[in-house]
Amino acid sequence: MKVVTPSHIEEIKSIVKTGKVLIDESDRFSYSFDGSFGTFLPDVVIQTKSVEELASLVKLANREKIPVYPRGQATSLSGGPLPVKGGMVLDLSVLDDVLEIHEEDLIAVVSPGVLTADIHKAAEKKGLMYPPDPSSSHVSTIGGNLAENSGGPRGLKYGVTKDYVIGLEVITPEGEIIHTGGRTVKNVTGYDLTKLIVGSEGTLGIITKAILRLLPKPPASETIMAVFDSLVDAGSAISKILSSGILPAKMELMDQASIVAVENYEPLGLPVDAEAIILIELDGHPLALKDEIKQAAELCYLVGARAVRIPKNEAEKAEIWKARKLVSPAIVRIKPTKISEDATVPRSKIPQMCARLQEIRDKYNVHLVVFGHAGDGNLHPNIICDKNDKEEMRRVEQAVAEIFTAAVELGGTLSGEHGIGTMKAPFMEMELGPVGLDMMKRIKKVWDPNNIMNPGKIFPEKGQKLELS
Repeated sequence: MKVVTPSHIEEIKSIVKTGKVLIDESDRFSYSFDGSFGTFLPDVVIQTKSVEELASLVKLANREKIPVYPRGQATSLSGGPLPVKGGMVLDLSVLDDVLEIHEEDLIAVVSPGVLTADIHKAAEKKGLMYPPDPSSSHVSTIGGNLAENSGGPRGLKYGVTKDYVIGLEVITPEGEIIHTGGRTVKNVTGYDLTKLIVGSEGTLGIITKAILRLLPKPPASETIMAVFDSLVDAGSAISKILSSGILPAKMELMDQASIVAVENYEPLGLPVDAEAIILIELDGHPLALKDEIKQAAELCYLVGARAVRIPKNEAEKAEIWKARKLVSPAIVRIKPTKISEDATVPRSKIPQMCARLQEIRDKYNVHLVVFGHAGDGNLHPNIICDKNDKEEMRRVEQAVAEIFTAAVELGGTLSGEHGIGTMKAPFMEMELGPVGLDMMKRIKKVWDPNNIMNPGKIFPEKGQKLELS
């Protein structure tokens, strides 16, 4: 890989006629980090709304073998946009001009820099919904969500980002502009390049436009909060409800550590002596919901819930869900460093994963908080620590590695929605095996022969280990 030279800067400036070329160190430093770990200074940062200029920049980079790093709002928790090899960062957050809702076709056409929450708002004005709802939707761009194949609480019933992408405009690593899929829901023409690019974490190209599938918004929703004295029993309740034929829109888990943290952060009357609570949201026709709410409550009691609360109005519903939203800001008050993981297991293995997490917490003496989208097995084990405490961080690294191992051993995966990036690359072969990993590398080689597109991500480099300290 090559560094960006003064002559490269001059050529970049000649290409970028409508945007900005940032070369001052203070400007570049703002693009050296994301929501994960590590700081890597790019050689140059480019902001432009022109897709043609972006394509020309990629052609230059491919010719000169300069690393290219697409970047949105950098809320990534896995190191997705980090410029680990220097080179050129393309700030796609400025590409935010297109947000069209076509209600007759049930689609949205969007630019990559549009905030996901703005798509939600625009769809809801038309009585529609864009189901993927990552917790960072108010600050994350749709382009970043597409690159990482983001999920969210509604993933249980509605799926993740890739399930709602039917067409893309993409700049290939060789600087060509291609279109995949289209505006039709059914499209079986050739290989599904759309699905290949979504979730490829910027390693196969730059998404410059997307066509998203929308759904009619359900007419009603109801909420349940179930309280348990055993985290494993809470996991069993999740499996029991799902196997009963009820499919909630959301099913969120909070363990005792997260309950206590939220209550200390903002008192909401949560049961701090409980080992876990489950928050359930059902949506659909109001008459059907009445029966499903009753059945879900009975199943929770059957498995061992000590209490079940059904809010009576919208204000009470909002208060219950507020507790879940406050977990992340609440736990970072305990210690300054938060390791956010999203190891995912089959639903039937949720109780076993909960038990393994408790064992890992005690074995390494770490402050482990468990919450997340438990209905689809996508738990978020978070470790709260202080990155300045080197001894603690060594224990944390061991604990994180064991969390990944536990998930894979239980038939799960390294990531349900955060992506691989730099954080989980060392563990890829453990899940995929050497042949599976090699097949992915071959696809990368064909698409990006000069390895300029987001290098250093997904694929482990020789001897690479998880490093948080």
